[in-house]
Amino acid sequence: MPIYRDKERGCFVFEFDRRINKRRIRVRKHLPRDWNRAQADKFDRQEGERLYGIASGVISRTYTIDEAVKVYLQEKKHLKSYIEAARHLAQVMWAYNKKPIDQLPEVAALIVKKDAHLAPATLKNRISLLRAACRWAWKKHGMAGSDPAARLQVPKVQNERHVYIEVGDLHRMLRHVPHKDIRMVMVAAFYTGMRLSEILRSQIQGDALVVHDTKNGAAIKSVPMHPALKRYLKEWPPKHKKSTVQKWQRITRSKTGLDHVNFHDLRHSTASGLINSGADLYMVGQVLGHKDPRSTQRYAHLKHDTMLAALSKIGKKVA
Repeated sequence: MPIYRDKERGCFVFEFDRRINKRRIRVRKHLPRDWNRAQADKFDRQEGERLYGIASGVISRTYTIDEAVKVYLQEKKHLKSYIEAARHLAQVMWAYNKKPIDQLPEVAALIVKKDAHLAPATLKNRISLLRAACRWAWKKHGMAGSDPAARLQVPKVQNERHVYIEVGDLHRMLRHVPHKDIRMVMVAAFYTGMRLSEILRSQIQGDALVVHDTKNGAAIKSVPMHPALKRYLKEWPPKHKKSTVQKWQRITRSKTGLDHVNFHDLRHSTASGLINSGADLYMVGQVLGHKDPRSTQRYAHLKHDTMLAALSKIGKKVA
């Protein structure tokens, strides 16, 4: 019999054992303990028909999100962010485990509701990873009939910083840094707009700082060196680690009354300096290495301010 009671566990057991198209299909599953005989028989009929339809090719198999995640993690181990991605996906397994892949939008809505205490950026990251996993399974392995993320809404995050410093602020900070190579790193960040991780693995080639394998996946990134930067870069690459550079930047910003300035704000200051010098947003995006033009739009207000200052001079007498 396909349905029988397991006396030790106190529940019904479903069994499917058929030979279909020269293939033997065997499935065994313990049903919930509170189910009665009628519920168990109903499940037997429905699940038996579904399994027979899948095995015979009459209906397509319904894959689950956890199956999509498993495939995605198996095939994305080369990513630099693999460990972090696996950790985030594991944190929300409670929401997607055993759920059909076409229920991705509902799963995402559940995560947003239940994990509302988390930072918006964290929620966005986890849902974006689920979307990437399900789309990979759909496109590469046919694990869905259509795009499972078609109805998905990813939370929006408004965490843009608009903190910029001038060259005078940079020099004030440098006075409190005892290590020469850390001073070089800070000057490089201000005059190139490179990320800290990029600077630490960059090389000097001619009159440019060059870094390979950048965050956005480009094969190479090259930024011409400002004359002031050339005077600083005597010994390269830097010897100190990322954490050490960040520690001294925190110390020096405190001593100069610039507690609101993070190391990454040196990169933003590069964009500010470029725009104030007349560069357009396209050039800013090229220098900073933005793959998506929308990333450069955060500096659009600076371009507006520059244009406003220029227009305000119309009609004024020249000294």
